[in-house]
Amino acid sequence: MRLETLPPQTQPTVRTRRWRTPAAILIVVALAGGGWTVLRSKPEAAPAPATAAAKEKKDIFELSSGDVAAVSSRSLAVSLPLSGSLAPLSSATIKSKVSGVVEATTLQEGMAVHAGQVLARVDQADLRARLQQQQAQLDEAQAKLAMANKNETNSQALLKQKYISQNAYDSTQNSVDLARASVKSASAMVELARIALNDGVIKAPIDGVISKRHVQAGEKLALDMPVYSIVNLAEMILEAQVPASEIPRIKVGQDVKFRVEGYALRDFHGKVARINPATEAGSRAMLVYIAVPNGDNALRAGMFAKGSIVTDRSAVAPIVPLAAVRSDKDGKHLVYKVEQGKLVAQPVKIGLRNEDEGYAEVTEGLQQGANVIVSRLDNLKPGAAVKLPAAASGSDAPPSAQAKAAEPTKG
Repeated sequence: MRLETLPPQTQPTVRTRRWRTPAAILIVVALAGGGWTVLRSKPEAAPAPATAAAKEKKDIFELSSGDVAAVSSRSLAVSLPLSGSLAPLSSATIKSKVSGVVEATTLQEGMAVHAGQVLARVDQADLRARLQQQQAQLDEAQAKLAMANKNETNSQALLKQKYISQNAYDSTQNSVDLARASVKSASAMVELARIALNDGVIKAPIDGVISKRHVQAGEKLALDMPVYSIVNLAEMILEAQVPASEIPRIKVGQDVKFRVEGYALRDFHGKVARINPATEAGSRAMLVYIAVPNGDNALRAGMFAKGSIVTDRSAVAPIVPLAAVRSDKDGKHLVYKVEQGKLVAQPVKIGLRNEDEGYAEVTEGLQQGANVIVSRLDNLKPGAAVKLPAAASGSDAPPSAQAKAAEPTKG
C-alpha cells in the first residue's frame, strides 16, 4: 500500500488572514486616536500667546501718581523764620517850648496832618509883653550907644587940642564899646522874645497822623510838656529778634515776607535795612530792622508780624523733591527716573536745599520734565520695566507728539 503525503497549501493562507485582520484594526484605531489628538490639541494651542502676554504684563510695574513727580525749574529760596512788632520809621512827640494856657487844639487822634500845619495855640499876651519889654531895652541901649559915639567924637577933638589927656579919651572910647555890646545883647533878647512868640503857635514838624493828643484847650502848658504825638505810616520798620547763631546768614538787602493779624490772606514784603550790633539782654538775640513800604497805610504801629527772611536764593534750575534724592554706597546722590519705560539710576549733583518746602536744587544730572520716583519702592531695581500713570506719561511725551495729539481730527 502506497501512502502519499499532500502538500500543506491551505494552512499558510489561513494564518496570513488571521494576522492581517488584527493589524488592520490596530492601524485604524491608531489613525483615529491620532486624528482626535490633533483635533484636540488645536484649540488648546490658542491660549499660549495670552499666557505669554499675561506673564509679560505681570513683569511691568504700574506706578501710581503718588510714586512719581515731574521735575520743574524755578528759583529755590532758603528762609529763616522771624517775628516782631511794627513801628513807624518817622514819629514825633511835639513838646511845648513856652509856658502858657492852651487857647485851642485843632486836631484829634487819627486825623492826618502835614508839615507846618497848626496843631495848637498858646495864649500869647505874656509873650507879646515880653517882646515889647525887650524891644524897649534895645531902644535904650541904642540911645546910650548914640550918646557914647558923640562923647567919643568930642573927646577926640579935645585930645587933638591937648585939652584932655590920653587916658580921658580912652575912657570915652571904652564907653562906646560897652554901649555897642549892650545893643547887641538887647537885640538878642528881642530875637528870643520874637521866637517865643512864634512858638506860641505849635505846628506839625512832619507829615503823618495824630496818634495822641496830650492836652486840651484851657490847660496850662509847662516848658517841655508834650502836646501831640504824630506818626508817619508811609514806611514802617519791623523789629525782629534773630538768634545770634543765625546772624551770619543775615545780610542788608535780603527779602522778607510776613503776615499780620487782620490780614490773614495778604503777604507783606520788606528788606533788611539794619542789624543791631549788640545782643538783647536775657534773650541773647539780636534785633534786625526791616524796612517795609506802607503806601496804603494798611499796617499800623504796634502790629505783630510773623514771617520769614530769605537768606539764600538759587538761580532758575531744575528742582526735585527731597524724597526723590537717594545716596549710593559711595555717598553720592542719585535719583531713580523713568526713561523709555525703564527705571534708571541717574547720578545728580544737589545744590541749595529747602527743608521747609521739601525741595532741592539740581545743578547737574536732570532736566526739566523728567519723571522721578519719590516713593520708597525697595522691590524695584534699575532696569525694571515700569509704567507711568496716565497724567505723567502724557507729560513725558515729546513736545511734538503732545502738539500732534492736541490737534483736532478733521472729519
